[in-house]
Amino acid sequence: MNEKSASEWLKKSWHNLSTAKLLYEAEHYTDVIAVELHYSCEKSLKAFIAYENKKIPKSHDLYDIYQQNQKNINLENSLDLLDQITKYHIEESYPTFDRALPSRDEIKFALDFTQFLFEEVCNSLDLKLIEIQK
Repeated sequence: MNEKSASEWLKKSWHNLSTAKLLYEAEHYTDVIAVELHYSCEKSLKAFIAYENKKIPKSHDLYDIYQQNQKNINLENSLDLLDQITKYHIEESYPTFDRALPSRDEIKFALDFTQFLFEEVCNSLDLKLIEIQK
């Protein structure tokens, strides 16, 4: 098991999540927050793969990454949300004609889920939040 590698993935996830929180509190653009949330979820899920010393997939699809981690965490009730957050990676990263920004309510829901996911991964890998959040 590679605790150090998993910890590094989770530290990067925390950077994205804490940035999303700051931007949300500052009432910044929700499309930018959405991209930060996507990257935080992606890195949290990839921490499981890093922990097991497996090759990290070059995918941004959260459902695909989750499928490799089903034995580590159960997100069956959140599959639609994983799909929604995956779409943030493409739809919110690049210009799209006449696309409305995600609502603050939508972003708050995704933000709460991302926080939950981050904490669940840390707990599952028995990594201390205080150490990750430095």
